[in-house]
Amino acid sequence: MTILSLTFPNIDPTIVQFGPFAIRWYAVAYIVGLFGGIWYARILVKRTPALMTPQQIDDFLVWALAGILIGGRLGYVLFYNPSYYFNNPSLVLMTWRGGMSFHGGLIGVIISIIIFSRIKKINRWYLADNVGCAVPIGLFLGRIANFINGELYGRVATNVEWAIIFPKGGLLPRHPSQLYEALLEGLLLFIVMHLLWRRKSIRSQPGLLTGYFCIGYSLARITSEFFREPDSQIGFFYYNATMGQILSALLLIFGFWVLFNAQKRK
Repeated sequence: MTILSLTFPNIDPTIVQFGPFAIRWYAVAYIVGLFGGIWYARILVKRTPALMTPQQIDDFLVWALAGILIGGRLGYVLFYNPSYYFNNPSLVLMTWRGGMSFHGGLIGVIISIIIFSRIKKINRWYLADNVGCAVPIGLFLGRIANFINGELYGRVATNVEWAIIFPKGGLLPRHPSQLYEALLEGLLLFIVMHLLWRRKSIRSQPGLLTGYFCIGYSLARITSEFFREPDSQIGFFYYNATMGQILSALLLIFGFWVLFNAQKRK
């Protein structure tokens, strides 16, 4: 049997380094994704119904960053490796060693949205809608950074022409699942959300876009998880489901609940 594979590009995860200080692709992806999302959201809120100002979007930047970092880290600790961090609590704050959870970050951002909207007295669903439209930008860049780092690679695929032998993944070629996720969770979801936003009847009903985002992301993540290698410390659950699929299934239910209530409020 002929095993097909492509050569891993082996891009240096570190862009530039000055002594102990290093700029890495993963950090750049977070920063560009966050500021790119804020820039895009500023454009969105200028259109009808315009329930926020671009300045308020700028003010939300710090809140969004806090929600992503705190929620993402705690989500990884609790969802993916609780026993390890329970025995090594001093490592919880060492985010530079890796370990962030999208679902945890999403919970953190949701809490930030609730608190920020109360302080600023704005419609929280309207803010959530615009955040949901902007999030795929960061997701796309984050998954590209995962690929550059050679992490979160896919399952073994010996009969796929575009399979890649990752330096950290052993000797067998694997699905480049990071690129699958970049296309599904990032590019495709961004296009779908933008097309939905363009419909005035949808964007004028706060909560609809939030529900569509949760549903769209969940379906994209559940699909891509079929090709992604599960975390070694967790493995598979019932019916070969992964932790990412279980969390996404819960998010899918939440998305339909949000969608139902948004339509009900009409």
